[in-house]
Amino acid sequence: MTAVEGNVGLALGVVCAAGAATAVGASVVFFPKLVAMASRRVLAGSLGLSAGVMTYVSFAEIFVKSVDEFTVAIGDEDLGYIYATLSFFGGVVLMLILDLITWLISGKKGHSHVPVENQSSELAKDEDELHIQPHCVGMCNHSGDPVEALNKWQEKAEEEIEANEREHNGTGTKASVGTGSNACNDDSIDGDGNVDTESKDVFVENCPEDREKRKLKKMGLSTALAIALHNFPEGLATFVATLQDPAVGAVLAIAIGIHNIPEGLCVALPIYYSTGNRMKAFMWGCLSGLSEPIAALLGWAVLATAVTPTIYAILFGLVSGMMVIISLKELIPTAHRYDPDDTVVTYSLIAGMAVIALSLLLFRF
Repeated sequence: MTAVEGNVGLALGVVCAAGAATAVGASVVFFPKLVAMASRRVLAGSLGLSAGVMTYVSFAEIFVKSVDEFTVAIGDEDLGYIYATLSFFGGVVLMLILDLITWLISGKKGHSHVPVENQSSELAKDEDELHIQPHCVGMCNHSGDPVEALNKWQEKAEEEIEANEREHNGTGTKASVGTGSNACNDDSIDGDGNVDTESKDVFVENCPEDREKRKLKKMGLSTALAIALHNFPEGLATFVATLQDPAVGAVLAIAIGIHNIPEGLCVALPIYYSTGNRMKAFMWGCLSGLSEPIAALLGWAVLATAVTPTIYAILFGLVSGMMVIISLKELIPTAHRYDPDDTVVTYSLIAGMAVIALSLLLFRF
């Protein structure tokens, strides 16, 4: 089978649908009440469900296909199993390398050359926080607490809701998010409410609210880049799986789409609360999921020109390793941080395995 003869259109469509799930998560910037009502148990359960699906399908289907393709290419089942195993751990290593690159880009930045003892402790703390790894799904193994981040977003959403209600009742002014109009720089705003940017620059460095907004914006953009890098192998995995077996690819895409929703939220909320621009935040959330269809297109370009059982075998092995390490290193740990008492994580993990197992059984009849 060649990539042209396979389900290329379907595979690309499935990958695009999974990537578009980040837009669903990013759309919460238009509905602050949804942010305020976000449930930690629901987030933990969705991550556990995704991890269960991805882990089961990786071992029960994708790795097996790698063994089968290597056996066809080599003619020896034992060697095929060995090569498939090597490809599996190759995928694990690739994801660890990608994780390191993400950390270097998002978390390891240059530090100020000004001695800390010459700075106020408050300013030093704020500047250090500019360089932390973003709070997000898949980022919990570096630094930052996703639960703390969720609490922060919910507090901001509740403040916005209360301000909007006061405005609606005629008892307050219009809610303003990320505009930079605060007590630190009131002198830089004229009588018409316009910001004098030259005057504002004088205040921005010493204003805690402005520093906080810059920190939030940096966090959102760093998260977008980190998620885009992590979504790339997921897009390739979904494309390859759907191309070979649409049933497996569709279920895998659903699992990836489920955990893409909170990822879109992680990108959009800090950008929104730093700029006050809902559409800008939403678009950045959408862009973070664009790497999945890009990965699918690159996968199609490779398979369309060099299709052999060996190529498929290597890709299946790499994909299975990538999906397993994503589940074990990112999804499950983050789920447990939302649900430290494990009231739903283990059960949702098992449920995810059961769902994919039942789906695969049904497709066999």
